[in-house]
Amino acid sequence: MDNDYKDWLEAELQETLDEDIELELEDAMLSAEIRRIYRAHHPDRMERKTYFRELLRLQSELIRLQDWVSHHKEKVVVVFEGRDSAGKGGAIKRITQRLNPRIVRVAALPAPSDREKTQWYFQRYVPHLPAGGEIVLFDRSWYNRAGVERVMGFASEDQVEQFFQDVPEFERMLVRSGIRLVKYWFSITDEEQQMRFQMRVHDPLKQWKLSPMDLQSRIRWEDYTKAKEEMFERTNIPEAPWYIVPGNDKKRARLNCIDHLLTLFPYEEVPHEDAVLPDRVFNPNYERSTLPPELYVPSKY
Repeated sequence: MDNDYKDWLEAELQETLDEDIELELEDAMLSAEIRRIYRAHHPDRMERKTYFRELLRLQSELIRLQDWVSHHKEKVVVVFEGRDSAGKGGAIKRITQRLNPRIVRVAALPAPSDREKTQWYFQRYVPHLPAGGEIVLFDRSWYNRAGVERVMGFASEDQVEQFFQDVPEFERMLVRSGIRLVKYWFSITDEEQQMRFQMRVHDPLKQWKLSPMDLQSRIRWEDYTKAKEEMFERTNIPEAPWYIVPGNDKKRARLNCIDHLLTLFPYEEVPHEDAVLPDRVFNPNYERSTLPPELYVPSKY
């Protein structure tokens, strides 16, 4: 391997690591005082080197899983639910970070429109289900009805009861159709959620995450707890059980979730055609035209 290629490869690897670190700079805008308090509550922090080593190893396995799903035309749905600020989004981001968006996509549905409110409840979720060779990650799902819609009064008790009667059979239908359905609940303590909300209040890069529903979740913590407990009791079916991810430690939660997800599939290496870079074809009669300078983005940095 010549030195020029080694230098280029090292630069590429460093750039990849920089992107990973950029994702991890979640407290960069915090005041020194909030950072001190947060770290005091998390004394057993995982070393960055250990975290990245394990994350990169698990992400390489996710690529193998993706290739297996694509090759065998498997259909996979992973549901992510949990308390506000429990870390669902961070886990989803690390799962999808190195995967092909044509194979692995995220479904994060907005609040239902007036028309959708008149539909069969599950109807708006069905179009987002995977075809063969696809993985869909639901960043919140039909379980909105058992959680926020119920607690906030957006659904009547009759609608909630109908949901509980319907959802086990709906999920069994998905499984019978060949969909591999996985359900994760990210759990954090009352104190941890309070601290993360405080961090969002003081972080201008995260204030967009603090919605009115998030603020209400602090007031209605016990109501959400009761709703969660009944949801587990009535929807934890053998065909699609719930898996709880302790989320107080974000890094460990991400690693544990990905590691567990990988254990649920009998994936293996699949055949690949060797990629061969063809030689560049040069046409001696071709002359590259000069484009006007106003088409270029200014070089400010």
